[in-house]
Amino acid sequence: MPKIQVGEVSLNYDVAGKGEPLLMIMGLGASSAVWDPELVAELARTFRVIRFDNRGTGQSDKPDAPYSIAMFADDAAGLLGKLEVARAHIFGVSMGGMIAQEFALRHPGRTATLTLGCTTAGGTHAVPPPLESLKILTAPREGVAPEELVRRSWPLTYTPKYIAENRAVLEAAIARLLKHPTPPFAFQRQLEGTYTLKTFDRLPQIKAPTLVVTGADDVLIPAKNSEIIAAQIPAAKLHIIAGVGHAFMDEGRDAFLKAFLPFVKAHPMQG
Repeated sequence: MPKIQVGEVSLNYDVAGKGEPLLMIMGLGASSAVWDPELVAELARTFRVIRFDNRGTGQSDKPDAPYSIAMFADDAAGLLGKLEVARAHIFGVSMGGMIAQEFALRHPGRTATLTLGCTTAGGTHAVPPPLESLKILTAPREGVAPEELVRRSWPLTYTPKYIAENRAVLEAAIARLLKHPTPPFAFQRQLEGTYTLKTFDRLPQIKAPTLVVTGADDVLIPAKNSEIIAAQIPAAKLHIIAGVGHAFMDEGRDAFLKAFLPFVKAHPMQG
């Protein structure tokens, strides 16, 4: 994966496929390697898929300084600018969905469509996760083996049924996820960055066609948050996938694609 200088940081990115550009924005503490390769391959049949490592993750720079959702959004816009992509379909999940909201608000001219996955608008309007999930999310990371950190995240990411039936698949993915692990300090900087999310009151300003999608059984960012976001964005479509958790795009990939592909194709950029 090549790197490109965007402002004061060097960002690691990858491009696959041809077609209209689709920018994929990953979540908290996760590099672009977390995107399921099969999902990326499927999307690359239709789009020019652009993935990148947010600052603090993967092979991108990891400055030990305060991060913010607005900063992440400007990083993403800067990357598109350096790649000479004037507009793109924007798809963000979890913290990446927070970034995508801010991207659409700060860079409306670059936003062809907006897909917000398993995310929240934050603040007093947000529905928090159960206490058990918060304990896992905020548990100390220093001194914990990286492999165990990945396994510890599974109950936040997938349903118990999926974990039980796909344990070998999840174990096999660990090596890919840990090729360039996120240092604890950078994870903390990103986590603190999520506290800067303040989009709820501005969501009605979003003019881009918007799809809000999540898993019904998400225990990290409960599905009610997607209902709240969809109600705030004019003409937004809401799609809740039954029986899947936070990583709906993996656990319910086919159901996600059945909603996502027609939505984006209904809003071609040349149109």
